[in-house]
Amino acid sequence: MQPTQPRVCAVSYLNTVPLVWGFTNSPDPELRNVFDVRFALPSLCAQQMANGDADIGILPVIEMARQKLDYFPGTGIACHGPVRTILLLSKVPFAQIKTLAVDAGSRTSVMLSRVILAERFGATPRVFAHPADMEAMLAQADAALIIGDPALLIDPATVPCACLDLGAEWVDMTGLPMVFAVWSARKEFITPRNEQAFRDSLRYGLDHMNDIVHEQAPIRGITEELTRDYLTKHIVFELGARDYEGMRRYLDLALSLDRVTISGGAPA
Repeated sequence: MQPTQPRVCAVSYLNTVPLVWGFTNSPDPELRNVFDVRFALPSLCAQQMANGDADIGILPVIEMARQKLDYFPGTGIACHGPVRTILLLSKVPFAQIKTLAVDAGSRTSVMLSRVILAERFGATPRVFAHPADMEAMLAQADAALIIGDPALLIDPATVPCACLDLGAEWVDMTGLPMVFAVWSARKEFITPRNEQAFRDSLRYGLDHMNDIVHEQAPIRGITEELTRDYLTKHIVFELGARDYEGMRRYLDLALSLDRVTISGGAPA
């Protein structure tokens, strides 16, 4: 491992696998060795970036903004409708939510729940972190936010409470895509070579979706059908102008709740 390789923090959730599939599986040694890739939860990637323990990270967009980082255009994690892995479950009407237990793995998702509850339902609950256990969370709070792989183990159609897919809610509320995470870095790492590497790794992943599904379904404890549907119908990996418009709208709304300072450029 060459010490000059940029240190990349990737997310350990299923939705990041296609983004890094080229880095981890391509037969091209140049693509496999361009970065020193490590894996962590989204919030821990953000912490590594803030501490200087990583040079590039797939960060929740709220953390990209808070840390005043730039980002690589063209690739990321977004949705254009239901996302399936950001579920808001409530035992009371959404407008009456006073307490919200959240899986703090992704700060963008936590902020998205606050934005949607405030904008759509006029609710501003007290938010606290809790391990991703629906029953335990709802025993201590009016509502629970479950994200990432744990949400794939929940069937929204059969839960014994009200359930919102926050990807669908965002698109319905704004008419825009929702961008959850982007490859973020300080300006000196935003180079054409690095940008192309992220695009090439994703392209290799999209071209080998069958391999990803076959490998990842048993690892995640879900069916191959759900794995394929999630990665091909719910998650969008190739981002364009409309996605970045949605990202800017999200950050504007988050700013009104959180007073974050927004930085970083986006393609027109």
